[in-house]
Amino acid sequence: MPIEPRVTALASRVGAFHITDRAMKRAQREIERSIQAGDVDDRTRETYLAAVRRYFEAFGREARAHLRDVDRRLVDLNQVQFNLTAERGVAVKRIEATDAVLHELETIVEPAGS
Repeated sequence: MPIEPRVTALASRVGAFHITDRAMKRAQREIERSIQAGDVDDRTRETYLAAVRRYFEAFGREARAHLRDVDRRLVDLNQVQFNLTAERGVAVKRIEATDAVLHELETIVEPAGS
């Protein structure tokens, strides 16, 4: 059976991934052998397409879950940064107020001690 160019292109794209799943690796090896031999039968084609769908749907779900987790952590981090910035502002105001009192104190104490 002639090789469908879309299947060859898909196999090439999938082959670029580092795949650790045994079933997907096996399907990839088989489709690559069939393409190399110049004959991809219906069974090999369908088995390969099903394996790609199963693997990459699961891979996509995992990647989306990871993205949601990272986004949640970024929101938490942004909240912490916001809170620390506000806390820093309060600390700076306390220092300014304390320094103002100490400066005023020095102006009172120095003339009396002179």
